[in-house]
Amino acid sequence: MNKIQLLAVIALPVLFAITVHEAAHGWVASRLGDSTAKMLGRVTLNPFKHIDPIGTLIVPLATFLLTGFLFGWAKPVPVNERNLRNRRWDMALVAVAGPGANLLMAAIWGLAVQIGLALWGSFQWLALPLVYMGAAGVLINVILMVLNLFPLLPLDGGRVLNALMPPAMSARFSQLEPYGLILLVALLVTGLLSAILSPVISATIGIMPGAGVVRELFPV
Repeated sequence: MNKIQLLAVIALPVLFAITVHEAAHGWVASRLGDSTAKMLGRVTLNPFKHIDPIGTLIVPLATFLLTGFLFGWAKPVPVNERNLRNRRWDMALVAVAGPGANLLMAAIWGLAVQIGLALWGSFQWLALPLVYMGAAGVLINVILMVLNLFPLLPLDGGRVLNALMPPAMSARFSQLEPYGLILLVALLVTGLLSAILSPVISATIGIMPGAGVVRELFPV
C-alpha cells in the first residue's frame, strides 16, 4: 500500500476520531453545567465545526507525506470551569470523555473489521474497505486515546491527574501547563514517548474486535 492509498484509508477514521473526541468533551461539559461549547455549536458531529486549518489539515498532511507519521489536532472545545458544579472533579470527567469516546469508536471500528471478514467471500468490494478502514480506525483511536491519557498538561490525562492531586500539589502541577507541549515534543523526538506508550497501545489493541487483522495490517 503506497502513501496515497494509505491516506485514503485513514482519512475518514482520523476525521471521526478527532471530531467525536472533541464533541464528547463538549457534551459532558454541557451535562455538568457548562453550556459554553453547546452555545458555540461545538457539541456536534459536524467535522467542520472542529477542524483547525493548520492542525487538522496542513500539519497532518505535511508530516504524513514527509515522514509517514501522522500528527495533528483539532480546535479545543472551550470549557468554562466556573460553570461546573464541582470544578475539579467535573473537569476530570470532561477530560476523560474524549479518550472514552475514542475507546468506544475503536471497538466499533473493530466490529467493522469483523463484518468485513464475514463478507469477504461474497462481497469483497464492500469487505475490503471495511477491513482496511476498520483496522485503521482501531489503531488511530487507540493511539489518540492512549496519547491523550498521558499524565501531562494540557493533555486529558494531565487534567485527570490534576483533579486527583491535593490542592497545593495541583496548583504547582498546573504551573507546568505552558511547557507541556514542549515536553511532549521532546519526549517524541527522543523516542521516550513511543517507548512508554507502545506497550499500552499494543495491549489495548489486543482486546479489540479484529485485533489480529489490525496487527497484521498495521504492526505496532
